[in-house]
Amino acid sequence: MNNLIFSILLVLIGLFVGIFAMIILNSIKTFAATKKAQGLIDDAKKEADKLKRDSILEAKEENHRLKIELDKETKEKKQEIKELEDRLQAREDSIDRRDQTLQNREQMLEDKENSLIEKQKDIQNKQVELEETKNEQMKLLEKIAGYSKKEAKELIMKKVEEMMNLEITSYIKDREAEAKLEVDKKSKDLLVSAMQKYAADVAGEQTVTVVTLPNDEMKGRIIGREGRNIRTIEAVTGVDLIIDDTPEAIVLSSFDPYRREIARITLENLIKDGRIHPGRIEEVYDKTAKEMHTKLIEFGNNALFELGITKVEPELVELIGKLHFRTSYGQNALTHSIEVANLAGLLAGELNENVTIAKRAGLLHDIGKAIDHEIEGSHVDIGVELAKKYNENETVINAIASHHGDKEATSVISILVAIADSLSASRPGARNDSLENYIKRLTELEQIGNDMDGVEKTYAVQAGRELRVIVKPDKIDDLESVKVARDIKNKIEETLQYPGTIKVVVIRETRVTEEAK
Repeated sequence: MNNLIFSILLVLIGLFVGIFAMIILNSIKTFAATKKAQGLIDDAKKEADKLKRDSILEAKEENHRLKIELDKETKEKKQEIKELEDRLQAREDSIDRRDQTLQNREQMLEDKENSLIEKQKDIQNKQVELEETKNEQMKLLEKIAGYSKKEAKELIMKKVEEMMNLEITSYIKDREAEAKLEVDKKSKDLLVSAMQKYAADVAGEQTVTVVTLPNDEMKGRIIGREGRNIRTIEAVTGVDLIIDDTPEAIVLSSFDPYRREIARITLENLIKDGRIHPGRIEEVYDKTAKEMHTKLIEFGNNALFELGITKVEPELVELIGKLHFRTSYGQNALTHSIEVANLAGLLAGELNENVTIAKRAGLLHDIGKAIDHEIEGSHVDIGVELAKKYNENETVINAIASHHGDKEATSVISILVAIADSLSASRPGARNDSLENYIKRLTELEQIGNDMDGVEKTYAVQAGRELRVIVKPDKIDDLESVKVARDIKNKIEETLQYPGTIKVVVIRETRVTEEAK
């Protein structure tokens, strides 16, 4: 019994001790947790204080930086305002000086005007005095000479008439001598014969080329973003592109046919390829330029083959081909040179001269025009240097040098080349001349003759190179016909601008008609 009670007591004591131990352990754990929490709170407070200090410091630094930038910007603005004020002050000073200059100039002009008015008055007074003196001297002269003004005029006219009679006699004598020699007739026959044997089409060169597009959308691709493609094309080719409302077409404009042709081929190749951007444009242009060089040689060889000319230096052949892309007053230089060569050859054949040399000289007479835009000097001087460089015949060199009359012709062939050059350039339609201007020039030429007293009708023939004037025989005699021709010649020289020469022919014809009944 005692053991049982003792055991129960022990159990109760153990239970109390365990409970007490658990309470103590929980208190210890609670104390430790509380202490740890307090430490975390203290650490958090310290970290918050640190962050607060860092934020305040960073804010102060940012405020300082903004203040520095604001001061710098303010300083720059003040400097700009100062510079602007200086410029305005300088402009104001310049305007003041200009205003002062204008005032001075206005004063000078006013002084000059007053001076001119005074001088004009003096001149008018002197003119009156001079007129009075002149009248007095005229009266004195009539008194001394014993002739009145009218009588003196009649005497002078009589002397002039006698001089004109002598001139008419000399003129008739010269014409009779020329008629005997038949030089004029023979030369005309030679020219007419040569021109009849040669005939060539006339085509004026244009300064624009039209490129056909597959659709209007292609215009936008050619222009490119912000116009970069069209600017690149114009920069590398040197040709202006005109893009307007014309459907499916672009116009290339340039006075250099060679550049215009390269631009046309380049643009057509780009349209076919479809890839249009600055890099591709430059690539296609370089390729086209190389192909055009081959075409130059082809044009040169074709011209030589057409004329039957051989043994020409390759560099000279290329220069001949370049003439295809050179124009003069709208006339293609290579076509003109070939025509001159053919005419010179025909004229040489009529005179039993060397036809081959004549054709060679005619073809090369304008060779300087192939590079006259690259080298300083006239195309005549450049052509002479080229002919000497490539060892051409002396006759050919002289024909080049003398075809514009700059030097004296030393051979018949040189003269024939000059004649052929004039024929090719001056025939109607060979060079650009609108129909309106052509008709206007002929009308003005005929009007000069019709305005003369005693003229019945005037005709401009041979494309304006000859003016035939028919006078009324009952009002104009043979002596006055010479004076009419001279007056018309002088008036043409004074009032008209024309190439070459104009021959004035006055015709006086008397017809007597009777009718038998």
